[in-house]
Amino acid sequence: MLSKISQAKNEKGFTLIELLIVIAIIGILAAIAIPQFSQYKLRMYNSDAKANLHNIYLACKAYWADNAGSDACSVAIAKQTSYGYIQSANVEVTVTSGTDTETDFEATASHSGSSTTYTVDESGAIS
Repeated sequence: MLSKISQAKNEKGFTLIELLIVIAIIGILAAIAIPQFSQYKLRMYNSDAKANLHNIYLACKAYWADNAGSDACSVAIAKQTSYGYIQSANVEVTVTSGTDTETDFEATASHSGSSTTYTVDESGAIS
């Protein structure tokens, strides 16, 4: 009987308090990390929309270099192989009709995961 008691005292393991403390620490870290992750995703979505605007602007500049700057550029023209625009899957890009020439250009883009819409003008400035 005495050997069983001495064996029980020598066994190694975690106490219930130690396990509860570890679970509480993991919970606190998760509570901090999850909202930050959502903000990182939103930033990524917005960056993707801005990148698509920049890329369509460059594709339209290439189109205008090959043609007259007064010719209208559109998403369909920019997607042609010679101009190289590849639109991201979840980004909606629209070249505003009537403002699709080199001197008067405007396009908008938004990602389906974000409520923010961005605009690029004839000078390439994104706002």
